[in-house]
Parts: sequence; C-alpha cells; structure tokens
Amino acid sequence: MTTRTTWRLPPLVVLATLVVVIAGMKAASALLEPFLLAIFISVLCAPLVTWLTRRGWPEWLAVSVTMIGLVILLSAGFALVGTSINGFLKQLPTYQSALNMRVGGLLDGLAGHGVDIDVAALKEKFDAGMVMGLAGKVVGGFGAVLGNFLLILLAVAFILLEAARLPAKLHAAFDRDAGQGLAMFERFADGVKNYLAIKSVLSLATGACVAILLWILDVDYPLLWGTLAFLFNFIPNIGSFLAAVPACLLAFILHGNAVALGAVIGYVVINTAFGNILEPRLMGRSLGLSALVVFISLVFWGWVLGPVGMVLSVPLTMILRIALEVREETRWLAILLGPEVEDGAARGAS
Repeated sequence: MTTRTTWRLPPLVVLATLVVVIAGMKAASALLEPFLLAIFISVLCAPLVTWLTRRGWPEWLAVSVTMIGLVILLSAGFALVGTSINGFLKQLPTYQSALNMRVGGLLDGLAGHGVDIDVAALKEKFDAGMVMGLAGKVVGGFGAVLGNFLLILLAVAFILLEAARLPAKLHAAFDRDAGQGLAMFERFADGVKNYLAIKSVLSLATGACVAILLWILDVDYPLLWGTLAFLFNFIPNIGSFLAAVPACLLAFILHGNAVALGAVIGYVVINTAFGNILEPRLMGRSLGLSALVVFISLVFWGWVLGPVGMVLSVPLTMILRIALEVREETRWLAILLGPEVEDGAARGAS
C-alpha cells in the first residue's frame, strides 16, 4: 500500500512566485487581453454548441454555425462602436475645452450669488476637461482591443472545439474512484456558466436602456455609452457610476444642467432596476462579492491588464470565488470574498 506524502512550499517562495507571475502577466498584457476576452466569449457561446451537438449535429458543424453567427454579430457591433469611438476621440479636445467653459461659467454663477469661492484659483488648479481625457483613454483602450478582432475569433473557435471534447477527456482522465473530483469540476463549470450568462443578459439590457435614454436626450454617441454601460455593468457597486460619468458630463456640455440631471436620474433608475432588483432575484445574494474585494480586484486587474482588466476584474474574481466554494477546504475563503454571511450560516457559527 503506497502512502502519499504532502509538502508545502515556504511562504516566501510562494510570494516570490506570485510576484513573478503577476509581472509576467503585466508584461504580456497585450496578448492576455484578447485571450481572456476569447475565453469570456467562449463561455457564453458554449451552451449553444452543446445544445446543437446534443441534437445530433456534428461537432465541427455546431462550432461553425456558432462562429458564423458570432462573426456577424460582432462585426456589426464593432463597426458601429468603432465609428463612435473614432468620432468621440476626434471631438475629445472640443469636449474638454467646452467642459472647462461650462464649469467656469458655473463657478462664476456661484460667485455671483454670494458663494465665497476663489474662482480664479479653482480655474487655475482644477482642469475639468481632465475627466473627459480619462474617459478618452478608457475608450481608446477598448478601441485598441478591437484591432485584435481576428485573433479573438480564432481563439474562440479553437476554445469551442476543445470545450466540446472536454467532458470526454475528463471522464477518461479521472479514475472511477475519483468521481468526486469530476463532480467538483462540473459544479465549478456550471456555476461559472450560470453567473456569466445571467450577468451578460442583465448587462446587455442595461446597456440597451442607457443607449435609448441618451438617444432620447440627444447626447452624442449613445451607442458608445450604451456599450460602456454594458461592459462596466460587470463591475458591481462602482461600475455603473464609472460608466455614467462621461455620458452625463457630455450631456452637461451639450445641453446644460437640465438634460444632465435627466441623464443622472435615468442612470439611477436603470441601474437600480437591474442591479438592485432583478440581479439579486436571478442570481441570489450568495453569488456576490464584498465592496472591498470589488475595489481591490478593479485596481489590481486594471493595473495589470488596463481597461479590459477593469471590465474582467469582477468576472475573474467571481470565477475564483466559485472555484473556492466547491471545495470544503477552501469554502472559508469564498465566504470571506462574499458580501455578507447568511443568517443561517451566522447562527451555525455562533
């Protein structure tokens, strides 16, 4: 009878390895960004491939039909959004100067009504157009990702082909006595697919409502801001606020206070309806992250991978939490990453 020996690496070795891995990820961010996007898109498309193969379609035909539909959908979306990105970046200097003038006029109006502020000092030290400049950098970062369109599609095709064969490989790789390991992997995969599917549908609905709202308010590039709302909706708590800032500022630049206030109210209503009412009902509160974890993951993945890392920060952290939750040994880490302890678990621990 053989005995299995277990050993652990020293903490300093683990920490040094982690630092090296993070540094390598940051250095290879140009390659990782499209690859992570391809994995994300593949997870969303995998249920369609599975559904077709279960109805007798050959594997290659199911993947081909899925890829054709994906190419048509993404090509149309990228063409429209790409045009909006180019137009916004060309108009960005004009928007920045107009925002500075609007804010300057607002400060002059406050001073004229007796508010004790040093208007000249504020205008000199505070550049309101800098906010629009930051929005331009984020939008430009996503525009750069669009340049890897062909690479993303090729990666999605190969991942879908491999995913179709993965269940058979797993059954062959695991012994019959190791069914628990296979069951845990299947629970992990199902949790990831359910989370990404529900979150994607809700984010798409949020982006569509935002685009319609800004189109009604006659704000430039509503499709761009709807796409930004769709992407940043994957970041709970603060993502909706970040996506709303440039669009509301643009409404303020173009149409003044009343339209900007309407845009703010519209964003609040949309995000409250989808983020605070529908999402908890569909996902349940167990599939959440604490606000601190969301902020740390946003900063970390944004630093490593740029704007794409910011959007994928919470899905990546959520996948990590699901992976920790399926094992009894690591479930305590998943609880620490979550937003709150359920009443039953809290009573059981006391």
